[in-house]
Amino acid sequence: MTFSVLSRSVEDYLKAVYSLNERGKAAGTSELARALEIQPASVSGMIRRLAEDGLLEHEPYRGVHLTPQGHREALKILRRHRIIETFLVQRLGYPWDDVHDEAERLEHAASETLIDRMADALGNPATDPHGAPIPTRDGEIDPTPSRSLDEVLPGTRVLVRSVPDNNRERLRYCKSVGLVPGAQVAVTDAIADGDSVAVVVGAGTEPVWIEGTVARRVTVSESSQP
Repeated sequence: MTFSVLSRSVEDYLKAVYSLNERGKAAGTSELARALEIQPASVSGMIRRLAEDGLLEHEPYRGVHLTPQGHREALKILRRHRIIETFLVQRLGYPWDDVHDEAERLEHAASETLIDRMADALGNPATDPHGAPIPTRDGEIDPTPSRSLDEVLPGTRVLVRSVPDNNRERLRYCKSVGLVPGAQVAVTDAIADGDSVAVVVGAGTEPVWIEGTVARRVTVSESSQP
């Protein structure tokens, strides 16, 4: 099935499912309800509708996954969102902790032509201000393996790839401790079950304890530095 225009609610669902799956989480009814801040009963009906439209696959007890068509549509939405965030920061001077909500509103109205022109004006950036990879206009996205900071074992040095973009306070906190895309981080300690992680950022010597709610949303990859 070909979709020329998707409703805002459908786009939000597809993006939410992609984000949950990307973090290795099952996109069940309760998880989607929390992500979208709506009632679980509303989610169940939309899941059935999107499955009928060929955008989602729903396996009982295993959650929801995007079909190939749903995956392509989700990447288009992510591209719009992340290009808009980048444009707001680089060209309009918005602070990086103040662009998510603006992009949420604008992504549903912007045409693909406008997004492509904005991307060209920006030099077709590979990542947004928070380090998240930007899908290309052809629907490709950086496949570099990454994991969340709370999964890193003590004694490991990693490179910060991205930080959560949808919470102002978390973004301000990340910036205040130097936990930004491109930062080198050495994990020195951890509390069981991912409650918090101790890290030394850059050339620092004092460890900083990062709460699990933040560490689970910070993605990292292997560092080339010893």
